[in-house]
This record gives sequence, structure tokens and C-alpha cells, in this order.
Amino acid sequence: MKSDSYKTCPTFDGTLELTGRRWTGSVLHAASQGARRFGEYRAMIDGISDRLLSQRLKELEAEGLVERSVIPTTPVQVLYRLTQEGEELVDALMPLARWSMKRTVSRRAKARSAV
Repeated sequence: MKSDSYKTCPTFDGTLELTGRRWTGSVLHAASQGARRFGEYRAMIDGISDRLLSQRLKELEAEGLVERSVIPTTPVQVLYRLTQEGEELVDALMPLARWSMKRTVSRRAKARSAV
């Protein structure tokens, strides 16, 4: 199915730009797997810096995909969770993730057989 409306649709382009940023997919995946606290995200996403993780969480919060809750305890606890829209986005991205994994396995198998 081809549609010219996707070529110029700023909403679709914006979604691709947001989800295509480095680490955004990993942050969304960690949230969908149960990460709630900053340290849990950091532990689940190998290689991400604290600065970049903080930036991605703020971006996702600004987009309404992640909700940030502050619990006034000592020390203060900050919890993050996917919003309904965030969960819908993760669900929408799952076929792409499956395709990517399938493609990677296939390409590796082809590379091995060429040797």
C-alpha cells in the first residue's frame, strides 16, 4: 500500500524523527519491560549515558508518551511509566522490531554462507 500522504505528512515525519533518535527505542522498550526508576532504565540500556537518558525521558514526557511522577519521600523518588499513547506506540513499533530482528538473522546467515 503506497500513499503519497506519508511523504509530506509532518505528523508522521515527526513520529519517525522522534522514534529514530538514538536510544529512544531502547528507552521505550525498557519502559515496556517494567523499568520505573532512572537506575532501572540505566541498567536495562547498556551504554547509555545519564545525560542522554535524562534527555530522552524528558523528550518522551514532553511528547506525552512517558509520565513522570515525583514521590515526596526522603530521598525523593522519581518514577516513569508509559502513558496509554506510549504503550500504543510501543505496540505499533513491535512489527518493525520483529522485522529488524528477522532481517539481521537472515543477513548474518547469508554472510556466513558466503564465507
